[in-house]
Amino acid sequence: MFMALELDRSNISQALSDGMLADVGMDTNDFNLGMTVFRTTFLLVELPSQLGQFWLSGRGSFLACRALIAIFMGGFIPDVILYLSYFYTSTEMAVRLAFFWTAYNVADIISGFLGAGFLQLRGWHGLEGCRWLFLFEGLMTLLIGISAWFLMPAGPTQTAGILRGSGWFDEREQRIMVNRVIRDDPSKGGMHNRQPITPRLLWDSLKDYDLWPVYAIGLLFIIPGTPPATYFTLTLRVLGFNVLVTNLLIIPQTVFSIFTLLGFTYLAERTGERALVGAIAQLWRLPFLIYLYTVDITTANRRGSFGALTILLAAPSAHAVQVAWAPRNSNAVRSRTVSAALYNMAVQMSGIISANVYREHDAPRYRDGNKNLIAILALTIFIYVSTRFYCVWRNNRREKIWNAMDDEQKKEYLEATTDKGNKRLDFRFAL
Repeated sequence: MFMALELDRSNISQALSDGMLADVGMDTNDFNLGMTVFRTTFLLVELPSQLGQFWLSGRGSFLACRALIAIFMGGFIPDVILYLSYFYTSTEMAVRLAFFWTAYNVADIISGFLGAGFLQLRGWHGLEGCRWLFLFEGLMTLLIGISAWFLMPAGPTQTAGILRGSGWFDEREQRIMVNRVIRDDPSKGGMHNRQPITPRLLWDSLKDYDLWPVYAIGLLFIIPGTPPATYFTLTLRVLGFNVLVTNLLIIPQTVFSIFTLLGFTYLAERTGERALVGAIAQLWRLPFLIYLYTVDITTANRRGSFGALTILLAAPSAHAVQVAWAPRNSNAVRSRTVSAALYNMAVQMSGIISANVYREHDAPRYRDGNKNLIAILALTIFIYVSTRFYCVWRNNRREKIWNAMDDEQKKEYLEATTDKGNKRLDFRFAL
């Protein structure tokens, strides 16, 4: 399902390499506005649109299509995170989410091959190649969406269905699955997966200042790599690669990204150092952004420019780690899905910023844009390090108070406290 979602979001990049902007009478700034509309709409709806792109006819229809795609996709990721939490414990979530996000990369690989093929249909029946790409992928994702309705079980104890047979687990296995998850997080025993989120719960999550540092990271961490990724196909065309080769050249960095994503997620969970691993991922990008700023890649050796861009875009992503980080530090199933949604909203806000870094007046080198990306990267590293120090400071303060209590006081606190979630004295923040 996530692969299908990403196909709908990412194929706009393949369309760019086929001259879509000229086909529908737009420039770079119009494209940036379209991506801003997409991110804004996606953000607003966080708490069969793809087929519409086949009939794009200009700036207005482009903006409307991006908004519609975002409306139908906005709540998918936080809902899936909550869904997975009913099957896996908190220590298992990050790695599972890393595998979940590999679907994002797999979709980009598939999209590259599909783009390389379908964009060759330019002129067939008098239509541009990108329209055939949108049509085929739209039909494919529609089929996946309909199938998912019948394939996804409601939870570990409700796996029987038309396409799922009599169920995946027997009664003993169901008890084991439910008990292991509740032992990991007892708060999951007090809320079922169809219980709605109330305005009060939303407000409580919004004002939980202990999660603000993770939201701040979500707002910034993807910005340094997003504009180069968005304009990768356009840059390759400027470097002189044809449409077919351009869409095949996006595949190496996507494959490499799968390994860096899984490797860094495993490293973060194994060491328990999420903030520091995230900072290292940012440092990966720094020399290549400096290269883009100091070297005019439009006139430099095109293989060298392609190599620099590929390694830049293959930088490890801490996204899977951070998606699990915010809910883990909320320490309550009722606020877990809200914190995941708020984190993802911060990421979508970063997408709005990213969509406006490269401007038409700065093309094709985007020197001013790359300078701004370097500054944002430096700020992101600072926030990662500051977040770690903040979590350590909060944990040390609680440890001091907790250790000063005798056994009877601790027992009384555990039985009578009104502290909830991450405000409990016996809770420690993950770093």
